[in-house]
Formats: sequence, C-alpha cells, structure tokens
Amino acid sequence: MSDAAQDMDTPLTEATGNNVRWITLNREKQRNPLSLLMLNTLIEALDRAGADPSVRAIVIAARGPVFSAGHDLREMSQGDGEGRDSQIARLREILDTCSRMMLGIVNSPKAIIACVQGTATAAGCQLVSACDLAIAANTATFCTPGVNMGGFCTTPLVGIGRNVHRKHAMALALTGDAFSAEDAVRFGLINECVPVEFLVERTTELAERIAAKSAQGIRNGKADFYRQIDMPIEDAFAYANEAMVRAMTSADAEEGKAAFFEKRQPNWGDA
Repeated sequence: MSDAAQDMDTPLTEATGNNVRWITLNREKQRNPLSLLMLNTLIEALDRAGADPSVRAIVIAARGPVFSAGHDLREMSQGDGEGRDSQIARLREILDTCSRMMLGIVNSPKAIIACVQGTATAAGCQLVSACDLAIAANTATFCTPGVNMGGFCTTPLVGIGRNVHRKHAMALALTGDAFSAEDAVRFGLINECVPVEFLVERTTELAERIAAKSAQGIRNGKADFYRQIDMPIEDAFAYANEAMVRAMTSADAEEGKAAFFEKRQPNWGDA
C-alpha cells in the first residue's frame, strides 16, 4: 500500500522533526469529527508522544478547511430500532472517552500546541481549549452550536470556561454563533491569530522554541501550574512555593544557572 493510501486509511497521521511531534487529524472529508475511533486513536498517539524522550513538544493540527466539527452526530443519534438505554450507554462511552482524551492533553508531560487552520466546533473547540497553547489562522472560526440543535454544549464549556471569561463562554454557548480568530484571541481561547499562509511556520517556530527548553522543567512546571490554578490563592502560594524550591534545585535548574553564568547553551538532561 502506498503512503498516500495509508494516510487515507488512518484517522490521524504522526510525524516528528526537531523534537516536535505533529499529530494531524486526517478525516478531512468528514470534517475531522471526534468519533470514538478518532478519540481512542488520539489517546494512543498522545500517550506515545508523551512517553517518547525524543519528543519535547506536541502539535495537534488538522487537514482540510475544518479543524474539527466535534463529535460525530451519527454516533450521537439514536439508530433505527435502537432503544433509548442503548443510545444513552453509547453517549456516555463517547463522552467519557472524550474527557479522558482532554485530560490526557492537560496531564501530558509535554507542551501541546493546537494549530488551527479552520473551523473548530463544539468538542473541536473544546480540543483547542484543552491544549496549553493555540495558534490559529485568520481564516479559523470557533463555535459551540449545541443550542442551535435543541441541546447545549455543556462538556465543551468545561474546557472553554476555564480559558475565557464566563460571559465570553456563555456568549459562545447561548448564541451558537461562530466567532472569528481575532475574537478568540480577545476572549483568551487562543494565543495568536496569524495569516493562514504563515500558520505552520509560526506554529513550528513556537513548538521548536519550546522543545529547546528543559523537558524536566516543562513537565514539572506544567503539572504544577494546572494543579494550583483552581486552588484558593493562599493554598496556591503555599503549593507554588514548594514547587519552586523543587524546580530551582533540580538537576536541569543547576545546569541552567551554570550555563547562564558561563555564557553558554545549557545541556539539558533527558528526564
């Protein structure tokens, strides 16, 4: 089978260069839905990248005009002759798997960047919100349109509502309208909006800059950030103080300080 045929058969593709793993959603014709197959494949790909010491940053990208249309509505709908209990069990499996994938991004020891070239809808928007950083093309749009179909994008709001002010989150959810990448920067959902022709270049530059840092420092620092962010402020300071002591006395921190004083590039460890 040719490489092109293999690419068409897989929900996503993986490629690594300069210590950056690119995980690319590969269901362009279906609008890159977060089907149960896609979710499980993403979980496996993220686990592989997280365990690979040669990978120091991860990018989640997508092919086609849509970054991700969210859950596959065909999987979420009641089938002909299907009982309600069966549908509910399937919905719970999909949503539980999606939650596991999103938490896998948050808990990954590697920095994860969303590279958003097009529309990110519902759970696709949630995927953007789960990533540590996000760069979007000026052609990208973001929406949570569950309200337009008689429902509500409740689970996407878990991640989105932890990225943006609650009034922006509710504007997305209550209107179901599509918001521009410029709005998404203003809301705090993404870091940058760039011309579409520079999206991959800018994302690559950012990912490789992060990949050049201490893997130990990023792994521990990312975990500490997400652990303290929802604590009361007094608890957060107490926790962060101890985390800072651990960070500043780590092997890589000692190497980083030595490199600074010796005016040379640090030689980071792999751990």
